[in-house]
Amino acid sequence: MIPITRVDITAEIEDEVLGVLRSGMIAQGPKVAELEQTFAEFIGAKHVVAVNNGTTALIAALQILDLKPGDEVITSPFTFVATLNSILQAGATARFADISSSDFNIQAESVSQLLNNKTKVLMPVHLYGQTADMDSLMPLVEDHQLTLVEDAAQSHGAAQNEEAAGTWGIGCFSLYATKNLTSGEGGLISTNDDVIADKLRLLRNQGMRHRYQYEMAGNNYRMTDVQAAICLPQLRRYAEVLDRRRQNASFLSQELSSVEWITVPSTQPGRSHVWHQFTVLVSDDAPVTRDELIEHLSAKGVGSGVYYPKLVHDYVCYDSHPLVKKDVTPVAAEVVSKCLSVPVHPGLSEEDLRVIVDAISDAKK
Repeated sequence: MIPITRVDITAEIEDEVLGVLRSGMIAQGPKVAELEQTFAEFIGAKHVVAVNNGTTALIAALQILDLKPGDEVITSPFTFVATLNSILQAGATARFADISSSDFNIQAESVSQLLNNKTKVLMPVHLYGQTADMDSLMPLVEDHQLTLVEDAAQSHGAAQNEEAAGTWGIGCFSLYATKNLTSGEGGLISTNDDVIADKLRLLRNQGMRHRYQYEMAGNNYRMTDVQAAICLPQLRRYAEVLDRRRQNASFLSQELSSVEWITVPSTQPGRSHVWHQFTVLVSDDAPVTRDELIEHLSAKGVGSGVYYPKLVHDYVCYDSHPLVKKDVTPVAAEVVSKCLSVPVHPGLSEEDLRVIVDAISDAKK
C-alpha cells in the first residue's frame, strides 16, 4: 500500500535525540531554544514560541487576547476540529466564512458579510499547504481593527508575495507526526510583537518568568528538548523536502489534468504551496462516487484520505452549543462531499506516482 503520508526518521534525527537523552536535559532546554530561533529565521518572524502541540498553539494564541463573552472569531468551517475547539476554549463565539474551491481557504467577501461590532479575531486556516488570500483579508483586519490569528498548522513555509504564513499576525503551527515538519507532537507560535511573545512565554511556563515568580495565571504548555531534537534535522533539510513535494505535485497535476471528472488543486497567483496534501475534487458526473474511488484506490494499493468528511460544526456535540453559530457556507458544504487527498509526500518513487495516476484514471463502476 502506498501510504497517504510517511514519517522519515533519519540517522541524523536518531543521533540528535540520543544526544539529548545522554545530556540529561530532556525537558524544555537549549534544543527548544534552537528550534525557536531556527524556525523564526526560516519564516522571517521576530519571535517563535514552542509549545507541546498545535492545538495548544491555537489555544494559547487566543488565550492571551483575553476575549470576553460575546466576542466573535471568524474562521473556516472546512478545517480540523482543533480550530473550533480553540475558539470555544477561549470562551468566544465561533462564526464561519465560506471558502473558495480553488484554494479551500476562506474568502474575503464572505468574511465581510459576517463582520460586526462583536468581531474581535479573524482566524484564517492556511489549508493543505497554501495560504489564504491575505492580500484580500488584511484590509479587513486593518479596517476593522481585528487581531489576526493564523491557523498555519499545515503550511510551514507557505507564502504569499514572499511573506510567509505566520508573519501577518500570530501564527500557529503544528508539528504533529503527519505534518511536513514533525516532532511527533509539538507546536510553534510566531509573532513580531514583543509583548505578545512575552505573554506566550509566561503562559506556557505556568505564568513564571523566574522560578516561583508568578506574573500571570498560566499553564504547562512546554515542549521538550526530545521533541525539538526530532524536528531540527528536518528543518535543516526542509528546502530539499519541499522541492520533492512540489515535483510530486507537479507530476500529479500534469498527469491528472486530462481526467475530466476530477479537479486538480492549483497554486494561486502570488502564492507558494508546500503541498501538505494533494486534494482533488470528484465531480458529480464522475464514473464513480468519491467513496467508490477510495475503495478503488485501496484495491489498487493506493492510500487516500478525506480531509474533511464534514464541516467542523456538523457534529452532534456542537448541535446545541451556545458558542457555535452555524453560518451558511454553500461552497464548503459542497467540497466536503467531493474532496479526496492522495499521496504527495517526498517518499514517493516515480513508480508510486505512476501507480497513483493510473489508479485514478482507470476508475469506473
